[in-house]
Amino acid sequence: MSDVVEKTLTALPSLLSLDSQPGSAKLSSTSKLGNLIRGITELTSKHEEEKLIQRELTSIKEQVSSPNTSMRQMKELMVRATYCEMLGYEASFSYIHAIKLAQQGAALEKRVGYLAVSLFLNEDHELLLLLVNTVLKDLQSTNLIEVCMALTVVSQMFPKDMIPAILPLVEEKLNHPKEIIRRKAVLALYKFYQIAPNQVQHIHNKFRKALCDKDPGVMTASLHIYLQMIKENPEGYKDLTASVVTILKQVVGGKLPMDFNYHSVPAPWLQIQLLRILSLLGKNDHSTSEIMYEVLDESLRRAEMNHNITYAILYECVKCIYTIHPKSELLEKAAKCIGNFVLSQKINLKYLGLKALTYVVQQDPRLALQHQMTIIECLDHPDLIIKRETLELLFRITNAQNVTVIVEKMLEFLRISKDDYTTTDLVGKVAELAEKYAPDNEWFIETMNTVFSVGGDVMQPDIPNSFLKLLSEGFDSVEEDRKLRQFAVDSYVSLLQGGPGKLPQRFLQVISWVLGEYSHLSEELDPATVLSLLSKLLDSKNTSSETKSWVLVAMTKLCEGRAGVSVAREVSETYSSSLDTVLRHRAQELQHLSQDFELRARVLPRDASREPLEVDSSLSFLDGFVSEALAAGAAPYKPPHQRQEELAQEKALSLEPYGLSLPISMSSCSIGDRQSPTLLSVSSGLSGDSIELSHKGGSATLKLDGVKRVWGREGYLSQRESVEETAQVEVPSPLRSPGRQGEADKSHHQTPTPTPTPEPEQEKQQLASSLFVGLGSQSSVCLMGKSDLTNQRFRRKARCSGGSEITSNSVVSPPSMVDSLLCNNLLDSNVTSELDLASPEPPPQLCQDLSAANGTCDVDLTDRDVTANNPSVIRDNGVVAAEDPDKPTDLCLSSHLPAELSGLSRSDITPLCSHQSLHLSACHVQGDDSLALVVFILNSSDSDVQQMLLQLDSDQLEVSSVSESPVQEVRGDSVVVCQYSLTVKRPSVLVEVCGVMSFMCSVGTPQSVQFSYKLPLASFIRPLTVSTEEYGTMWLAFSHDTKQNLTLMREDRESLTATLNVLKNKLQLHVVEIIGMEGIVACRLLQDQPCLMHCRINAGTLAVWLRSPIPDLPDCLIYHCQRALQEH
Repeated sequence: MSDVVEKTLTALPSLLSLDSQPGSAKLSSTSKLGNLIRGITELTSKHEEEKLIQRELTSIKEQVSSPNTSMRQMKELMVRATYCEMLGYEASFSYIHAIKLAQQGAALEKRVGYLAVSLFLNEDHELLLLLVNTVLKDLQSTNLIEVCMALTVVSQMFPKDMIPAILPLVEEKLNHPKEIIRRKAVLALYKFYQIAPNQVQHIHNKFRKALCDKDPGVMTASLHIYLQMIKENPEGYKDLTASVVTILKQVVGGKLPMDFNYHSVPAPWLQIQLLRILSLLGKNDHSTSEIMYEVLDESLRRAEMNHNITYAILYECVKCIYTIHPKSELLEKAAKCIGNFVLSQKINLKYLGLKALTYVVQQDPRLALQHQMTIIECLDHPDLIIKRETLELLFRITNAQNVTVIVEKMLEFLRISKDDYTTTDLVGKVAELAEKYAPDNEWFIETMNTVFSVGGDVMQPDIPNSFLKLLSEGFDSVEEDRKLRQFAVDSYVSLLQGGPGKLPQRFLQVISWVLGEYSHLSEELDPATVLSLLSKLLDSKNTSSETKSWVLVAMTKLCEGRAGVSVAREVSETYSSSLDTVLRHRAQELQHLSQDFELRARVLPRDASREPLEVDSSLSFLDGFVSEALAAGAAPYKPPHQRQEELAQEKALSLEPYGLSLPISMSSCSIGDRQSPTLLSVSSGLSGDSIELSHKGGSATLKLDGVKRVWGREGYLSQRESVEETAQVEVPSPLRSPGRQGEADKSHHQTPTPTPTPEPEQEKQQLASSLFVGLGSQSSVCLMGKSDLTNQRFRRKARCSGGSEITSNSVVSPPSMVDSLLCNNLLDSNVTSELDLASPEPPPQLCQDLSAANGTCDVDLTDRDVTANNPSVIRDNGVVAAEDPDKPTDLCLSSHLPAELSGLSRSDITPLCSHQSLHLSACHVQGDDSLALVVFILNSSDSDVQQMLLQLDSDQLEVSSVSESPVQEVRGDSVVVCQYSLTVKRPSVLVEVCGVMSFMCSVGTPQSVQFSYKLPLASFIRPLTVSTEEYGTMWLAFSHDTKQNLTLMREDRESLTATLNVLKNKLQLHVVEIIGMEGIVACRLLQDQPCLMHCRINAGTLAVWLRSPIPDLPDCLIYHCQRALQEH
């Protein structure tokens, strides 16, 4: 860095000085900003502060509007306006003046203007468009200060649509001779990658150049981009492992300049970033992990200093060691480091140790046994953060044997917690544990009652919804369903009889629904009694309007007999004149259905909560009414997104390019031409209760129910009163069943909690044996997020089509290799793993490079990989057109393809995983309107494989079995084929199907292996044949779009045709029409998810605009278009 630039940048902090003395870095005692700050600090109330700030803003507004205000004075006014805005007071009048200051001022004024703009505006603000030309001008300036300021603003905030305008200039700055310019350019590109990753796909090679930059600052900036890209696709950057290890070795060895040191620690934040990258690259990869063992050992050794920043490095080292493929020596050192943290007397280190142990316990749960007494002590720690992190650790090691003790500890903490975030987080965890590991029906209902009472109305709405869905759908046993529902009814009746005044509204809604749906199951319970309890709930002043609507629906289901009709008549008369329209509607329903029993039996049949409802999503029964209204001159219906666009266009400048010129007849449509889609069959978790949102009342006055009062005359009001009222809710007493109430009270009185125990250590040991039971063997451990080998009590019924059973929890995580390595070192050597997935050498029938050490093998079926394996048989769209005779495995298995798929294009048959003599392979076959996944199961031994179960699942795809019956047996020396149909439900550049195969070996022990199969989204793209008129109508109806400039194939008159033909051949697109320099293209994603493309040649590039009704489809398709053109 030259001396001139270095001195200039050193002087930048003093440029904001408002003193009359030039060069002074201190705030002047006579400046107006100083007077404003002192005046605010001397105030005693919020009201006085508001009056002072309003006077200040009025003065600033008058001065900025004056034509006699100089640039120096404008700079001072912007600083004062920025300070007022930072205090929370709106100064929107100064936004435009800040932009003018950045446009017209000198270096000092321009810096203040840019600073004010970055604090005033967000990325979506309409005024930000006025700053684009200024940024363009400053990026082309020869003044380094102006270039730095422009790049800084671009890296903080910039309109997404304007990125193509400045992207070439930012790319040029990557080759700038000054390192500060290159570093800021890399940070600007990182911002572009965050908000529009598709627009910087073509400059990934320049990112690699920045990673190898001679300046450490530029290299450090490039790591931000690589960390994000490696998170999304670690397989694509494995070749960078050696480079990252080399950089970390140089950093740890102190090769960087002393300026990067912090408390004698070389570049600690850079070390943390590199360790995170290494953990992503080495996960489940033995060969890659071996490269980094040495540098991780060196990092652990050199970080042993008593300073906070070294503790952060140690924490990242521990996480990296337990993430990558394990090595026993490193695991011992990492476990020792965790022990030092946990046993430390410093609260920060103890918290760091618990945090590391919470992460590590997911790979090795038995490590918690070494520190069980310390964990018990942390449960009683006075620091609430320590207690909360300890509960998080216990949540990770919960299983069916210790769930009751851990849930009780969580509920104890919830009763004393005053933080809404902690309450929301913990009640969700307790509800998850209760549903997964409940020992019996009574414990489950009582625990959920406590969750609803303690969580109140701050809990996530998914918790009560999931609970009601669980009750309505039922489980595998009809008798268990009846017992669970009956106990819930009895429990809720006792709660209402004891007084529901202190129960939260969501809990009351759950009670109302359960009583209305299942109170008939209790033979001893009279419907009139339930109606009486519900009517009292209606009369309560604490019941909200939304809860009353739930109660009215429940009463509608129960109004039987003379007594029920009488109660229904009184209630309907009361609420028929309510100002709330929803309550009036429910009251009318109650009145009519209580008098017509046949109608009520048809509308609200008993035990019909799981029956599918036929829903006409197009509302075709209103077609006649709409036609008459349109003929009478009514305005046509506009979708919400179209109304929002028109509203935005009225208030702001139009940033959209001109639409395609189409005849008026194309965009016009008649209601008579509209065809109603087929009726959809959806399953309703509730029977008639669709009340999810609060409804507005009919009153014209302002309703302030539930609005917290934050400010008063005396200033900010503390929330003590509301918190104390919440804490005073008596949870245990009303939540237990009548039979258990006495036992609970008796045990409660027998426990001398206030009296100190004479043997505290013995009690701690007993608590430890209850909390850590089941962690001695892998077979009994059930970690949250890992495979659960024990039978779950509340296992929902599987709802899937086809012969194969597919459940939401079908994909299990592979057992960690940490277990086998730690068995002989840290823990009991007698502990064995139930899942023995060590794979022997594969037979000669399968490919020799099959890697299944841990039972998984991710297959990335990208076009690049397929081409590298077999370039001679690849068509333009990346699928195999013919079979290679030199590949015996492919040829052998391809003969087992179903006859209807044998003539279609398919991918290579790729090995997935293997276990001893059982081997899995797969390929995908492309049809005109379908895409099939074919899984081959090869048994190379003489013995049969019994109790075979193959389960597939995917977050992005709908997977349905084509086979009539699931595979249950694979005979010796045979191949079984399973065929599945794949359709996209959530577009992604690469989609993945995960699966688990469980079976019984000849020795009689159950085994299971997991696998995953990836394929590009381009495999699901098919041409969409439409006319130009149909294209125009569809274009106006779609709302999700993206824009990008692509490279033309050649520069001549036929460049557009040539480019579109390449896209047509590689991606199976349909070219609708080409007129001059413009073209329109259409395609669809299986099944029937359209996407339209408008192309126009502009300044030597192909400007592409994509629209689709699917949110992520345009971005994914533009990525594949870029890749197709680059590979051609």
